[in-house]
Amino acid sequence: MYKRDLLPLIKERCFIGKVILLLGARQVGKTTLLKTLMQEQKIDDVLFLNCDEPQNVSLLTNRNMREIEALLGNHKFIVIDEAQRVDNIGLTLKLMVDNIKEIQIIATGSSAFELRNRLNEPLTGRKLEYQMFPISTNEIWQSEGYLEVKRLFEHRLIYGSYPDILTHSGNARDLLITLTDSYLYKDILSTDSLRKPEILNKLLRALAYQVGEEVSYNELAQTIGTDNKTVEKYVDLLEKCYIIFRLNGLSRNLRNELKRAKKIYFYDNGVRNAVIQQFASIDMRNDMGALWENFFISERIKHNHYNQHYCNIYFWRTKSQQEIDYIEECDGTMTAFEMKWNPKKANVRFPKSFLEAYNIKETVTITPENYLDWLK
Repeated sequence: MYKRDLLPLIKERCFIGKVILLLGARQVGKTTLLKTLMQEQKIDDVLFLNCDEPQNVSLLTNRNMREIEALLGNHKFIVIDEAQRVDNIGLTLKLMVDNIKEIQIIATGSSAFELRNRLNEPLTGRKLEYQMFPISTNEIWQSEGYLEVKRLFEHRLIYGSYPDILTHSGNARDLLITLTDSYLYKDILSTDSLRKPEILNKLLRALAYQVGEEVSYNELAQTIGTDNKTVEKYVDLLEKCYIIFRLNGLSRNLRNELKRAKKIYFYDNGVRNAVIQQFASIDMRNDMGALWENFFISERIKHNHYNQHYCNIYFWRTKSQQEIDYIEECDGTMTAFEMKWNPKKANVRFPKSFLEAYNIKETVTITPENYLDWLK
C-alpha cells in the first residue's frame, strides 16, 4: 500500500475545531487514506457514513440539533463519505462543529461542483480543504523506492496512476475500462444539468486527442455537434469532478500574445488513454509528446499541492506561434518549463521576447532523464 503525502498533513489538522474537506475523483484512495489515519491514530470510536447509501443520506438531510446529537451519540470522529449526496450538508456540518465540542468531522467528495455549492457559505471559516490525486511519483518513491519509480515509469505513462491500476498492473486495461465506465463519470451523469450524455462522451474523446494543443470551444462544438455554451458547461463539470484541468494562456505584456487561449489536460494519463481506447506501447505510439506533457504537468500539480507550494499556472503562446509549454508563477517570479520526450532535443531556446517581458526565475527543459528532480 502506498503512503499518501496528505496523511501527515491531515493528522496535524485534526481536532482543531475545523471540518476537514477531502476532495478528489472517485477511486483515488480517499476512503483508504481515512482508514489508514484511523488505524495509525488508534481511533476506534468512529462513525462512518457512506452517502452513496440512501439510508445514510436520509439520516443527514435537514436534521435539527436534537436529531444530530442522537445520530452522533458519543462518537468523536465522524467521516461522511461522498457528502455531496446530502441536501443542505453545509448547514448540518455547521450545526455539528458549532455545538458539539472535541469532535473531528471529515467530509469527502468526488464532485466539487455539488459539494462546494452546499458547503461554502455555511462553513465559511470552519473548514480546511485538501485535494487528493492519483498516486504521485513521490508517493511511489517514499513507499517503494527509486527502482520502483523507474520500473513503473512507462506503465504510468500508458495506464496512469490510480491505486488499483498500480497494485494490479497485470489487469490494468480491464480495470481502467471499468473505472471510466462505472465510477469516474458517476457524479456527472447524475447531475441535473447534464442533458446529453452522448455529447459528454464525444467531448471527452475530442479533448483526449487535443492534449497539449490549444483548444477552441467553438471548434469543439462544431466537431461534436453542439453549441459553445454546452461545451463550456460540460468542460466545467469535468473539471469539477477532477477528470480534466485547464491551463489558461499567460497574457499581460506583449501585444501579440493570445489573450483567451487555453489548453486542457487530464489528471491521469490512463483515463485519457481509456477514453480513446489507445493502450499501445510507447514504441508504437505517435502521441508520446502529448502523453509526456500531460504526465509531467499533472505530476507537478500533485507535487505543488501536497507540498503547499501555491502558484498560478499557465502556458504561453503568441500569434507568431512562439510557445512555452508550462509556467509557474510564485511570489512575483516565474519558472518556465518545456517538455521534451526525446532527451536529444533538450537544447531548447526560450523566446527572447518572453524572457524580456516577464520576471523569470528559471527556465528548464524537462525530459525523462531529469524529471524526477522536479517531483520528489
